[in-house]
Amino acid sequence: MTAPISFSGAASAPAGAAGGDGAELRKAAQAFEAVILRQMLASMRQAKLGDDLFGSSATDTFREMGDARMADSIAAMRQFGIADLVERQFSGASGHAGGDGQ
Repeated sequence: MTAPISFSGAASAPAGAAGGDGAELRKAAQAFEAVILRQMLASMRQAKLGDDLFGSSATDTFREMGDARMADSIAAMRQFGIADLVERQFSGASGHAGGDGQ
């Protein structure tokens, strides 16, 4: 699945040193997008339109694993834009950092 994010050294880094953490921020934003996509796929699976003829707990487990892999792949393509928005928000490049009242 996904590896936990390490916060070691994050408190000691100066506020302007975000350039070195860009790759970590991108990775975390992509992982967040994958979580959102997994939730969306799980919700779609729950809205069954008919009975599953060959349904079992093993089938459900493999479907969940396939959905998780698909969510990771979709997030890696960065087509939804969720990761880009999260990355922009946390990097401070949202375009409203000027403080001009807009």
